[in-house]
Amino acid sequence: MLWGLVRQGLKCEACGLDFHKRCVLKLSKDCNRERRRCGSSLSLFQPRRPRTSSLSTQAGGSLEEISMSKPESRTRPISWVERPLWLGRGQAEQGRVPVPHTFHIHTYTKTTTCQLCHRMLKGLFRQGLQCSDCKFNCHRQCEPQVPSDCPGERRTTNGEGETLKGGGPCFGSNIPLMRVVQSVRHVKRRDSGVLREGWLLHYTSTDTMRKRHYWILDTKNITLYQNENSTKYYKELPLSEVLQVQGEGHLSVPPSSCDSGHSFELVTGTVVYCVLAGKASPAWEAVIRQALMPVHKSGHRGQDCMGECKTVNNNVCLSFQDISAYYQIFTDDMLGSGQFGIVYGGAHRQSGRTVAVKVIDKTRFPTNQESQLRNEVAILQNLAHPGVVHLEGMFETSEHVFVVMEKLHGDMLEMIMSNENGRLPERNTRFLVTQILEALRYLHFKHIAHCDLKPENVLLACADPFPQVKLCDFGFSRIIGEKSFRRSVVGTPAYLAPEVISSLGYNRSLDMWAVGVVLYVSLSGTFPFNEYEDIGQQITNASFMFPRQPWANISLEAVSLITNLLQVSVKRRFTVGKALGHSWLQDFQLWCDLREFERRMGLRYLTHQDDGVRWQKHAQEKGLDFPSQLA
Repeated sequence: MLWGLVRQGLKCEACGLDFHKRCVLKLSKDCNRERRRCGSSLSLFQPRRPRTSSLSTQAGGSLEEISMSKPESRTRPISWVERPLWLGRGQAEQGRVPVPHTFHIHTYTKTTTCQLCHRMLKGLFRQGLQCSDCKFNCHRQCEPQVPSDCPGERRTTNGEGETLKGGGPCFGSNIPLMRVVQSVRHVKRRDSGVLREGWLLHYTSTDTMRKRHYWILDTKNITLYQNENSTKYYKELPLSEVLQVQGEGHLSVPPSSCDSGHSFELVTGTVVYCVLAGKASPAWEAVIRQALMPVHKSGHRGQDCMGECKTVNNNVCLSFQDISAYYQIFTDDMLGSGQFGIVYGGAHRQSGRTVAVKVIDKTRFPTNQESQLRNEVAILQNLAHPGVVHLEGMFETSEHVFVVMEKLHGDMLEMIMSNENGRLPERNTRFLVTQILEALRYLHFKHIAHCDLKPENVLLACADPFPQVKLCDFGFSRIIGEKSFRRSVVGTPAYLAPEVISSLGYNRSLDMWAVGVVLYVSLSGTFPFNEYEDIGQQITNASFMFPRQPWANISLEAVSLITNLLQVSVKRRFTVGKALGHSWLQDFQLWCDLREFERRMGLRYLTHQDDGVRWQKHAQEKGLDFPSQLA
């Protein structure tokens, strides 16, 4: 198939046959329909609407690029009476057909020079043109002068003359592993409890440039919108971060060079906001001070709750003040953040037990999803598995959901990146992935898909090389039946399954794709994506690479498991049971590590009691020592 929306391939002008660019160099010299040599009558390679024709292994004549785009006013191909000047004699003797480049505007992240004039491609973005097939780079003004000598898709190597094991396209190195921060959409509904709004100017102690925005003050935040009616905002300043309001006579920041002075200041822990309010300054200062004043529980008990109050672990959900009566939240100890909220450290007041409190902002959700969010979070309270973070309680107000969870040591990504080689050994990876799969087995049995599985959401209970693993962050989780499919796009882009990107509908199998990516990044320390190719296309085509370094030192069984997990076809993709039964995870050393871990935990949930006999027999056959205390 000639894939793509525009300029998918080449068409012979003589016989009308269609070909990939990469296939042109393998064609016969003689054209079937008009017995003449390829290149003897060539046309300018301008895209035009394709003619219907069948594929063939033999072709000749002149080729023009095929485009499936809408018909436009384009010049028709002009035939050359004689051989074009840009077709070299040596090229003609080899029977090679000149193929045009497929240029598109490209943004370069590294210093790049034009391969025609050898001058630098200058600019911050969209600096020049790049051929999508051979990766030829040039200036826009140099495009007409580039000869039509595209060699087609590269058969790339790892730089040592050997083809990559994966066989996929590789025009650069893999993207290094990094913490993927889920972007926060700077869009929110207007709060009904507005205390004051209006246009204001401000600058900060770190940036003296004045900015004008439409300020809206509510009971929780000061939001700086782009205009009066927009839902897009420039900045959101929570009132909990405002330490002090300083009026005239107590200003700490000297006047900006743009004006003679500012009206009042909002002091936070990191920056001071200098506000120019003019005559409205006293009113703004007073209303902000009032919003910062503590609210008595007795006057607002029950007014902040959504619907009926819920009882969670014998604690009644009343309001934010009720949460603070049980837990101390440390706002300066931010453990993480995501699209739906921020996770803070905290402690239980009576026992002193450390906890993690996730604050979910419901104003970021459309109205029709708020009830769904509450239902799914309520369902997660019923989960009880050693591989899932324990949920101690949930409190809810009109604007936020506070989820109290156990606090763990760190996450899997931190463990990978802090390793001496920037990646984990196979023994440690087996141990962690087995626990992830067992947790997913439990979730899938409960008809729950995690939908955002990544190393950041795999928490570790301690700093040991073989720690307990627990899954967290169920903000994207979906309740999906055995044969049900969902279509809403969820998850982190680097770990999304092809069916999610293509909006074809997905089921719980999308978690298994994410396990394949997690396994890849754990063993290699890089994402399976090439930095010069579109990640979405690499995912939907499953064109992943296994470069010689470091994959030459990794077992083929690990590559086999990854390949079976990163299957575009959901039917071919491994399930949890098949993954656990794969030869890479059926390892004697892994069984010993898991049994030793279970012995320390005093709980058996990763191995089966009947496995001891099988592995004892295996150890006898291989002459291995079998620890009797693990039987």
